Amino acid sequence: MVSLASTFRQEPLRLALLSLVLASPAVAFYLPGVAPNDFVAGESVPLYVNSLSSPDTVLPYDYYLPQFHFCVPEGGPQDQKESLGSVLFGDRLHSSAFDLKMKEDESCKVLCKQTFSAEDAKFVNDRIKEEYYLSWIVDGLPAARVAQDARTGESYYNVGVDLGSITEEDGRPYLNNHWEIVIDVHTVDSRVYRVVGVLVTPLSIANLEEGKDCRTARLPSERLYLSEETGKQTEVTWSYSVTWKESSTPWGTRWDNYLHVFDPKIHWFSLVNSVVIVLFLTGMVAMILLRALHKDIARYNALEAQEDAQEDFGWKLVHGDVFRPPVKAMLLSVFLGNGVQLLLMTSVTFAGYTSARLYKMFHGENWKRNVIMTAFLLPGVIFTLFIILNFFLVGAKSSGAVPFGTMFALFSMWFLVSAPLCFVGAYFGFKKPRIEHPVRTNQIPRQIPEQPFYLRKLPSALTGGILPFGAIFIELYFIMNSIWFHRIYYVFGFLFIVFLILILTCSEVTILMCYFHLCGEDYHWWWRAFLTSGASAFYVFLYGAWYYYTRLTLDDAASTVLYFGWTFVMSLLFFVLTGTIGFFACFMFVRKIYASIKID
Repeated sequence: MVSLASTFRQEPLRLALLSLVLASPAVAFYLPGVAPNDFVAGESVPLYVNSLSSPDTVLPYDYYLPQFHFCVPEGGPQDQKESLGSVLFGDRLHSSAFDLKMKEDESCKVLCKQTFSAEDAKFVNDRIKEEYYLSWIVDGLPAARVAQDARTGESYYNVGVDLGSITEEDGRPYLNNHWEIVIDVHTVDSRVYRVVGVLVTPLSIANLEEGKDCRTARLPSERLYLSEETGKQTEVTWSYSVTWKESSTPWGTRWDNYLHVFDPKIHWFSLVNSVVIVLFLTGMVAMILLRALHKDIARYNALEAQEDAQEDFGWKLVHGDVFRPPVKAMLLSVFLGNGVQLLLMTSVTFAGYTSARLYKMFHGENWKRNVIMTAFLLPGVIFTLFIILNFFLVGAKSSGAVPFGTMFALFSMWFLVSAPLCFVGAYFGFKKPRIEHPVRTNQIPRQIPEQPFYLRKLPSALTGGILPFGAIFIELYFIMNSIWFHRIYYVFGFLFIVFLILILTCSEVTILMCYFHLCGEDYHWWWRAFLTSGASAFYVFLYGAWYYYTRLTLDDAASTVLYFGWTFVMSLLFFVLTGTIGFFACFMFVRKIYASIKID
């Protein structure tokens, strides 16, 4: 079973994005605390190997790629059954040649001997320079090494086993060909044991002999360097040692050492920052609703009761045009249908249902085209980008490339599950009566006066998008770290609170901008409402570009294309999601205020 750590390794955006598109999320990670395995002394404990990853590139490589020359178990490696999600993540779990027996220590046990050619040596040395590391799993726990948080000084388990190292003495890459494995086990009755920790210390040993102390390699002359000289070959002996150590850590808390929170104070600062923004916006909205808007409604209704009614002014002036259907109403309804789908994610019929009801409200007649676009437009864009980016992985011979069988399974889920259910939702949506507005729409559109610069389309959208982004950008930093630096993100309580704050911020900033537009006699609010909060996705993409240039060291072109490709996909879905939140908040606001005034 795939571990929780492997969930957050290579290209984790894939599962999240495709599950959003297909609305059929796959469970792809190991959930701590649900399936303990008991072992008795002498029982075999399997060690599974996964793809090699690096913080300097987004290209994973299969463990048994011929250039690495890792030892193959008898009969060949057995592929482990994986979920759809783990395959999309780039996980490739295989059996290994390691022979681990519970409570039976081993010292310098030779796995096999391999010969590296100059070409393979250069390939492996380049991977060492790119800081690739091995991913092993024992009883659902990832192999790790003890690290120390530079800020807090706390010790934690850093997932991964280094492929090699570069010494300061000569700057040459040395291959780690020996592993010191320490497995912590917990027992209550000294008969049954459970694995509660896996620590691995890699070593580079040039002349390794079975039975010899394998921890003597300390000088560069004693370490293993793969020669890149043409025609020269390097003999490598792979070996390992195993030490079983009893631990007082119970099985239920074995993940505590892995789940380390980096910069905990910044998390609290992120939350306080978001709350302050929400309080500010709430105060602004309350001031408008309780003071300006309340006075407007009272004044409009008072003027209506007078015999010599004066000419309308302010936002009441556009009551006959405020619900006029927008241009490109079909595209807007398609976006909103998919946005509701992203927001709720409880049933695949919501996209078709919502889009159908809104399109009918806009007096749309081409309902077949609306249904087809809802089912295939946004998912099609995401799927096309997914296929294009997958070709870059194929070209780089990366194990992260999604196999044809998995691609076909995704395609089948889309056309045989998601699309038909979208059609079902649209059928029920079109059968519902049309949504009626509180005021009638005039036959002749009213002329819109010249708007000040800050209320024009682009400036108002960019202004409105800043605040939702400002409410989440600190938490976004931690999410990006977990994605690209393979750190385990598990503070979902913070994430849920920030998501609620995002919903409030999008709603309030859209209502504010909508009120200003209506007071300026601009009744084209449909798309404005969607774009105001949706513009926060533009800042998310800019943040992704800033993160790339300041935090990452992706040198190869394929990694750069993959990074910006998936960042664009993430920003696109964020645009649809936040735009939908802002639209429906504004929709309810406009209906409420125009239902509160008297119209002849």
